[in-house]
Amino acid sequence: MIKKGLEIPGLKFGDSGNLLLIAGPCVVESETIVFEVAEHLAVLSEKLKIPFVFKASYRKANRSRVDSFSGIGDERALKILSDVRKRFSIPVITDIHNPHEAAIAAQYVDILQIPAFLCRQTDLLVSAAKTGKWINIKKGQFLSGSSMKFTVEKVRDSGNNSIMLTERGNMFGYQDLVVDFRNIPSMQHNGVPVIMDITHSLQQPNQESGVSGGNPQMIETIGRAAVSVGVDGIFIETHPEPSRALSDGANMLKLNMMENLLVKLIALRKTINSFN
Repeated sequence: MIKKGLEIPGLKFGDSGNLLLIAGPCVVESETIVFEVAEHLAVLSEKLKIPFVFKASYRKANRSRVDSFSGIGDERALKILSDVRKRFSIPVITDIHNPHEAAIAAQYVDILQIPAFLCRQTDLLVSAAKTGKWINIKKGQFLSGSSMKFTVEKVRDSGNNSIMLTERGNMFGYQDLVVDFRNIPSMQHNGVPVIMDITHSLQQPNQESGVSGGNPQMIETIGRAAVSVGVDGIFIETHPEPSRALSDGANMLKLNMMENLLVKLIALRKTINSFN
């Protein structure tokens, strides 16, 4: 259950017992898309009384091909994220990739996210920790949940205890991921909230085309399983038209399908909590 101590600036309904929702488009494509998604999700979070953090990467550094879309420009994208915070009074999270980015991004957002492939990068973790911001660290596709304790220690030893961990599956062969749900309670043993990244767990990476595939029809299945084992929150990338998204469209949930999914997961969460 989301802890009452989750004091993220702008976060509402944090003591409701509901799942934390981290959601938004993969990357800042345009001001229009970002505001459309943010407004839809902000209204939905108020309706369902669910704590909500808006997510979008201001830049995508991990791309399969050199010609893949990576962003509209760092300063412009960060300014749009800052405007989301102000307009909708919601916290915002974005990825960082290099140590020097931590202090820059921290001026615009409430939570810094460490991508899965970078979760062992000590300099990056320390720089993020020293901003004093909340840090969401995605578990590497190559790690067990129990090994994330060392990542947590790096941030804590740098003076920051505002930490979340996110499960996003493990590599299964060359072009697929599989979720080991034992990782959720394993990472919770570190005394931090654990989030289930549903959509990235359904990626099918390393395709010959250089564009990752996905299996979005399994989004509800992964969500139900994660809630059943007691995850603290869910992470979902969403877009009005996933087929037209400039990044990760193959595994996104269509924006107009979010409410139906959340209603089901919230109801399941209440049922699970009733047995605790």
